[in-house]
Amino acid sequence: MVLWGLVLGTLLVAVVGCLWLLGLFRQRRPQEPPLDKGFIPWLGHAMAFRKNMFEFLKYMRAKHGDVFTVQLGGQYFTFVMDPLSFGSILKDAQRKLDFVKYAEKLVLKVFGYRSVQGDHRMIHSASTKYLMGDGLEDLNKTMLDSLSLVLLGPTGQSLDAGCWREDGLFHFCYNVLFKAGYLSLFGCTKNQEQDLLQAEELFVQFRKFDLLFPRFVYSLLGPWEWLEVARLQRLFHRMLSVNHNLEKNGISNWISYMLQCLREQGMAPAMQDKFNFMMLWASQGNTGPNSFWALLFLLKHPEAMRAVREEAAQVLGEAKLKARPSFGVEISALHHTPVLDSVMEETLRLGTAPTLLRVVHGDHMLKMASGQEYLLRSGDIVALFPYLSVHMDPDIHPEPTAFKYDRFLNPNGSRKVDFYKSGKKIHHYTMPWGSGVSICPGRFLALSEMKLFVLLMVTYFDLELVDPDTPVPPVDPRRWGFGTTQPSREVRFRYRLRPAK
Repeated sequence: MVLWGLVLGTLLVAVVGCLWLLGLFRQRRPQEPPLDKGFIPWLGHAMAFRKNMFEFLKYMRAKHGDVFTVQLGGQYFTFVMDPLSFGSILKDAQRKLDFVKYAEKLVLKVFGYRSVQGDHRMIHSASTKYLMGDGLEDLNKTMLDSLSLVLLGPTGQSLDAGCWREDGLFHFCYNVLFKAGYLSLFGCTKNQEQDLLQAEELFVQFRKFDLLFPRFVYSLLGPWEWLEVARLQRLFHRMLSVNHNLEKNGISNWISYMLQCLREQGMAPAMQDKFNFMMLWASQGNTGPNSFWALLFLLKHPEAMRAVREEAAQVLGEAKLKARPSFGVEISALHHTPVLDSVMEETLRLGTAPTLLRVVHGDHMLKMASGQEYLLRSGDIVALFPYLSVHMDPDIHPEPTAFKYDRFLNPNGSRKVDFYKSGKKIHHYTMPWGSGVSICPGRFLALSEMKLFVLLMVTYFDLELVDPDTPVPPVDPRRWGFGTTQPSREVRFRYRLRPAK
């Protein structure tokens, strides 16, 4: 009897422990946000969240208000939907909300890269030094040469002026910007034809990884897909090997500086290869899709295309190809394009949907703009989803789902920065790059790349949709929360190089 008592007691403890791990015993404490655990132990609302994050959060906000905690796969997330209350989360004066530890776990899983102490500061330091000011100007010139190489070919003869070509707009934008960005950052050999072939092969493999990425992050892959992800990871580690860097010229100062810092810390070459994979993803995973949305919006809104082209003609003068195989664009022109700047900002508002996450270290009291306070529990994750709470807020942006190319322009043509919610001026009126410690360190380079690409396309090419009446495709719901959104279907378009004048 004593033995059976011990066995039953052990089983009871095990069952209770299991139920505790599954979250069944968690209850809302005084001052905590509304708690919605869902009906499925441990999983909670994970399936609905992953199916369509945007619609799920809309429903939860309507049900619970601007602050609520939900269970997603054994983890509790507290979403804050009031942008007037973002400041205390993003500034985090008490250092209770941590971004770095979460990011380190994510990059280890996705890229195989194990961070070393000071990585985050080193990347931001390198970006400040080489992706701003004179460093950015130099990289922009390299990017112009790379775009010329990709679009015109090594001899400048790959496109016949006046000859129409047809492609998928998403594929075209992603392909061109990926290859040009890769060659600009990771260098070239003396054989440009071979460089283009390698960049094309890298893009093909990158897209395979990109399509698996959302479900990979959520650990929802099938057995064969896990094997494919592992194969792709090994392939990128090999193709981006630091040993291959020795065979190339023109590796960007940004990449070289960061690799030098890692070498000085004693990091093994194999781990540096994984760092390169991470930086390739960070630098090239969003610019192509964003440029797709920008060109599609311009093609669907003739008045916007007309305004951008008129501005381009003013800042560039008469567009013509130089004798060498390159586009005749002065990089300084990128500083004098308020209309294009507004187009890009509006595109980023409509097309980017990142999730900002912070891990709570120690119970923390969050004070809202309304004065109400909520207790955040240690170990939970605080989440912001600015696409829903800011970009789509009609109080901040009237007709939020509409593309308005001049939304970010004042009547006098200057940049508009004054936006309001509930009569109060709001600081975070768009958040495509994140904010605070998690703000994208390469945002200035990414924006310059996209502006340069769009400027070239509207200046040197005739563009038209194969079906002018085709609607703007909805967002692929699997991409919510992962930076730039992607379309649920392709859009066919035609383009031709304008004759040299």
